[in-house]
Amino acid sequence: MLSEGEPEENGIAMSNRLFGFLILRIVLVFVGIVILVTASLISGGLESSGVVIFVGPFPIVFGSGPNAAWLILIGIILAILSVVFFFIMKRRFDVEI
Repeated sequence: MLSEGEPEENGIAMSNRLFGFLILRIVLVFVGIVILVTASLISGGLESSGVVIFVGPFPIVFGSGPNAAWLILIGIILAILSVVFFFIMKRRFDVEI
């Protein structure tokens, strides 16, 4: 059953709120990229990078530069928060995967 605000296309119900979260995440990624590029241009020669890549449930973490440890730590914290948020939303909307 669909309630108001949940269009159905090809048997898949999508809430307008979830679609809004998807658009918000895409916008936040682009804003983050702009902030990183601006900060790297302003800082001159001080460059650090850190990356967290999830392959299934296993994180692959690496980085370089003088502040890489902090960047990796922040990346791991954000990755854990995103997984927790995923499970909370899954349980809240009772979506089977």
